[in-house]
Amino acid sequence: MTEPETITHDVIIVGAGLAGTWAAMTAAQNGVKDIGVLSKIHPLRSHSGAAQGGIAAALNNVRPVEGTGPRGPLEQIPLGDELVDSWELHMFDTIKGSDWLGDQDAIEIMVKEAPNILYAYEHMGCVFSRTPDGRIAQRRFGGHSAPRANYAADWTGHVLLHTIHEQALRHGVNFYSEWYVLELLIEENICQGIVVMNVLDGSIHTMRAKAVMFATGGYGRAFKITSNAFANTGDGVAMAYRAGVPLMDMEFVQFHPTGIYGHGILMSEACRGEGGYLINSNEERFMERYAPDKMELAPRDLVSRSEQTEIDEGRGVGLDKQGIYLDLRHLGREKILSRLPQVREIAMDFTGRDPIEEPVPIQPTAHYSMGGIPTTADGQVIADAEGTLVTGFFAAGEVSCVSVHGANRLGSNSLLEASVFGQRAGVAIAEFVQGRAELYPLAGNPAERNKQRIQEHLESDGPELVDQISEELKETMTQNCGVFRDETKLERALNVIQALKERLHSARIMDKSLRFNTDLLANLETENLVSFSEVIVSGAIARTESRGAHSRTDYRERDDENWLMHTMAHKDGDDVPKLSYKSVNIDWDRFPPQKRQY
Repeated sequence: MTEPETITHDVIIVGAGLAGTWAAMTAAQNGVKDIGVLSKIHPLRSHSGAAQGGIAAALNNVRPVEGTGPRGPLEQIPLGDELVDSWELHMFDTIKGSDWLGDQDAIEIMVKEAPNILYAYEHMGCVFSRTPDGRIAQRRFGGHSAPRANYAADWTGHVLLHTIHEQALRHGVNFYSEWYVLELLIEENICQGIVVMNVLDGSIHTMRAKAVMFATGGYGRAFKITSNAFANTGDGVAMAYRAGVPLMDMEFVQFHPTGIYGHGILMSEACRGEGGYLINSNEERFMERYAPDKMELAPRDLVSRSEQTEIDEGRGVGLDKQGIYLDLRHLGREKILSRLPQVREIAMDFTGRDPIEEPVPIQPTAHYSMGGIPTTADGQVIADAEGTLVTGFFAAGEVSCVSVHGANRLGSNSLLEASVFGQRAGVAIAEFVQGRAELYPLAGNPAERNKQRIQEHLESDGPELVDQISEELKETMTQNCGVFRDETKLERALNVIQALKERLHSARIMDKSLRFNTDLLANLETENLVSFSEVIVSGAIARTESRGAHSRTDYRERDDENWLMHTMAHKDGDDVPKLSYKSVNIDWDRFPPQKRQY
């Protein structure tokens, strides 16, 4: 194996999606000249690019036609008309969507800064869909009281990512494509760098920096049916956890209502934003029973539970009756081709059905991680419930928990969160690096330590392949920690996960080479999946209530008296995570908790 080499930058950012690239570009704009951004895939394949439907901001560019009701068609606002949206309304919708677990100070920052972020994208040349008079087009999204999802057909994340990547290159940011991070280096609560592997040749390096930021995305690949890309294996949360950083609110995993049946590939919420229906085997628009005001545009957690209830009560579709139909036929060919072209292509490729002609089978699918690495609104990582900062360590985007989504994220707030808090982290990183920051002495030889770890993996000759362990984990999480949970299922999942931890030690790797060893990468990723899945299940067992995406059939009600607080999970050797709790930031005068109804 190639001798290890130390690489030094002022700033290292892990993850090249919207959050990481915004931070890199902003830090460069604020005078930081030496920035390295690592990605285990090509930067433009980052999962931010898969977001389809829109990015939220109260721009007031469209409004419902008078007299058509909340689900009627939209028209542009003539200039001078009364506005129908505001940051205050966006804030309330987000708080309500979070089931009052979102930190309201962070939510206020996000919604206030949303319009400026949108106009920043526009001024950088982002190609948005437009109203007839040239303003950014907007559509409805679930849980929002006004049409505020700003979109580019159904390619929104794709165009945003290309726009910001181009600007980062323009500002001299260095990108490391296909480098995999093995370890986060934190000593005495000071972040000192990372250990990485160049996937091209298997060489291992220590990377030093005054500031390190994680923007590694979510962890949906812990589940069998998921909308997440294969790269979304929660590496960032797992490495931070192993390094002694707590994880917050990991039990809150969002299930998107419209993943393609049997695959999980997303049929964007834009389908329902444009007026799509959900129908059961009796051809009923069943959301009338669960959210009569919002119908299909209720928040995702509520819609997913409604779908699963229809399936569990025998009104599902498909050979095993485990699906529901998404019906777009009434939208017409022109609207589908102009506003949902990618969705149509995906439906035809994976189901053989053209949504112009027939409904498409879908099912709830693991989609988004509300939990993650706890941070301040400036992206600084928090070490404990008291708010102690980890010196030199930052995080933003889905890997982080700031927490603006609380127990359930509203659609189109994810691209917004990544952009707003990625930018804010970039400003904070620049201030940190140009202020008191320094390279602290590093104990031992972490590159050599990881070299030995990799060698042990390559030499392992156990009885089973890592793929078998990975598949068993995903099946276990889907069956026992899904849309509906209870103590029996969760305890079963925890027992399986703890057994998988032991079996992983001897898992066999078939490929013994170093160059592009995807078998080795799968082993390392599975270690991460098992590690944080234990945190998800442990937090879910402890939280004896139903709130947002965490829905327990043995504790069906929200319990503010005992559970209006964030879960903090700390690594405790090889034992189950040690749990503590952190208060939620609530403005009791403006937005006190209330019953969540739609």
